[in-house]
Amino acid sequence: MIRTLLRVLGPEYTRPVRRTVALMTAAALAEGLSCALLVPVLRALFGSEPGDVWPWLAAFGAAVAGCAALRYVADLSGFRVGTTMLRGMYHRLGDHLARLPLGWYGAGRIGEVSVLASQGVLRAMSVLAHVLGPFLSACVTPLTLVAVLLGFDWRMGLAALVAVPLVAAVQAWSGRATGEADARRAAHERQATARVLEYLGAQPVLRAGGRADERFELLDAALRDIEHTSRRLTRATLPGVLGLTLTVQAVFTALLALGAFLALGGDLGTADVLALLVLAARCADPLLSLADIGGRIRAVRAELGRLDTVLRTEPLPEPSDPVRPAGHGLEFDAVTFRHGDGRTVLDGVSLTVPEGQRLAVVGSSGAGKSTLLQLLARFHDLEPGSGAVRIGGADVRTVASDDLMARIALVFQDVYLFDGTIEENVRLGRPEATGAQVREAAAAARLDEVVARLPDGWATGVGEGGALLSGGERQRVSIARALLKDAPVVLLDEVTSALDPVNEAAVHEGIERLMAGRTVVMVAHRMRTVHRADTVAFLDGGRVAEQGTHEALLERDGRYAEFWRLSREEPRPYV
Repeated sequence: MIRTLLRVLGPEYTRPVRRTVALMTAAALAEGLSCALLVPVLRALFGSEPGDVWPWLAAFGAAVAGCAALRYVADLSGFRVGTTMLRGMYHRLGDHLARLPLGWYGAGRIGEVSVLASQGVLRAMSVLAHVLGPFLSACVTPLTLVAVLLGFDWRMGLAALVAVPLVAAVQAWSGRATGEADARRAAHERQATARVLEYLGAQPVLRAGGRADERFELLDAALRDIEHTSRRLTRATLPGVLGLTLTVQAVFTALLALGAFLALGGDLGTADVLALLVLAARCADPLLSLADIGGRIRAVRAELGRLDTVLRTEPLPEPSDPVRPAGHGLEFDAVTFRHGDGRTVLDGVSLTVPEGQRLAVVGSSGAGKSTLLQLLARFHDLEPGSGAVRIGGADVRTVASDDLMARIALVFQDVYLFDGTIEENVRLGRPEATGAQVREAAAAARLDEVVARLPDGWATGVGEGGALLSGGERQRVSIARALLKDAPVVLLDEVTSALDPVNEAAVHEGIERLMAGRTVVMVAHRMRTVHRADTVAFLDGGRVAEQGTHEALLERDGRYAEFWRLSREEPRPYV
């Protein structure tokens, strides 16, 4: 577990962690040695000269005080290092998550990362402050006392030594029995978290359908799974707890019987037997706590394993010798892309967008349109031999990530805004921009109209994810952010598909200003902007079915022309 902890934390934490472990081990050892002084104390107290006990009592008191001081230093180190570890772990995890391919964040990752970044990190990083100290005390202190027993009487010590492999065997058996149940419970907890988030996000749909008061079956099923796995975990843990208790009690009973036999035979004095039995009893308490500590250690080990798995996930590789693109033309060269499940999304797609021109990508849902944009922004990397995506003649995999993203402005249909003010969200496009530049970009996106009618103006909070703004308002913030960034390449993904006519007109005006003079790839379901593109590519089943200008494709009267007519067709009135 310590090795996994150090691997997860990084090499800079090796020294403080090892120092803390050494302090805790020393404190546990000192506790056992201080208890050893009970033997001469009891011998003197029950001997012929009880007054001889005072020097031993003084030594015992000094040892207990020293042990307490050492324990204080060890615990304080554990809390301090644990706090530092927690802060460092959050930074390391956050930095690593920011460097992972965006394609890694699939649908199931939200609940997993949410649990890992909250409960998981807290539980794993509490190991020094709350788990390791008690565990070392439960192991080192009894072993020290067994050594003391061996030193005072080899027969009693040998009998106590028998408990060591027995306790270890029971702990190992209990760990194997509960490990699978622990893993299942953790998996169901992550799934339940994802279902809770899904349930909260589905509130508008549930309420619109008049089903807000109904039970959410998927969430109920996830919670039932947690209940069932918790019961299985309890049933799996119970035999280990009982087995450990019976083992410790059986060994103590054997020591008691052996001590009585030795005392009756005259081999040991009554005071010696009493002192050794006190030490044996002192061994029992920490050993009995191993059942609870073992469960906590398994939980910590599981969280560390999950953190280690995430941190071992390869981030987007950075080129050792980055290439600077020569211009801003775009090219897809025989691109084939498959999802992790093996499903082919793009199959041999070849497209070219000269610098300053516009490419419109249309097609039915699932044709691979959005994937083209994601490959340009390097949300995913192509497998070797699966073609190339180039910007300015350079493969995007050979361009430094910061350089690539500085050249691209992204505007998606689903806009995410951070929980801050409108101005702060616009400034994400270029944090060093002046106030005048922010206002200019906002005016070009017609965001100034939104700001003017809000009571706090630019200081208006947008809420988590931009929930306090409408879809059209969020889209204007996104366009203003892209305009402020002033990148030479613009990627647009169905930005007006869910807007009302008023907001659609405003957003289109902002998009036209954003696209002016830039290389553009746009994905659209609504065909209002398609005919303004220099080239239109119609995707079908991951392949380019047709390609050409809007007018040429209409004259060809093929798949694109049919798609155009369907999109322009007026809805039939209800009778």
